[in-house]
Amino acid sequence: MAESESPRRQEVSGGQVRLDRIYLKDASFESPNSPGIFGERAQLEFQLDINSRTAALAEDRVEVVLALTLRAKGAGGKTAYIVEVHQAGIFQISGFDAQTTQRVLGTFCPGTLFPYARETVDALAVRGGFPAVHLQPVNFDALFAEALRKQTAVAH
Repeated sequence: MAESESPRRQEVSGGQVRLDRIYLKDASFESPNSPGIFGERAQLEFQLDINSRTAALAEDRVEVVLALTLRAKGAGGKTAYIVEVHQAGIFQISGFDAQTTQRVLGTFCPGTLFPYARETVDALAVRGGFPAVHLQPVNFDALFAEALRKQTAVAH
């Protein structure tokens, strides 16, 4: 379990974000076609799904959970493995208007959690007998903007 020893504070545009704790909420590894998949020489193809959710804990404290699901497929689309990680953090957020708070929850908080989730995905893949997985950094600002765009399009 990853845990922050001391709270970290970040001031953003007049408000404040404090990270109280980082922890692994859930993790799973599945390799449905092992050991046969180990004999295949095909390059693995990856699909990464990223989601986040929030839950209010108190007036200014929020749990943010970043969920990563990595599916690795070999020859013929056969599943080599699936890793699912739910990396969580408790954030204290104050001094922002509602729109800025939503942006902080959708960009800054998942961006803070991502390196921890990425490390866990890599460790589980290696422990499952597969090569290390080096997930590329994620632009949560772009993902948030795209989600807003889709939300606006649906509303109209």
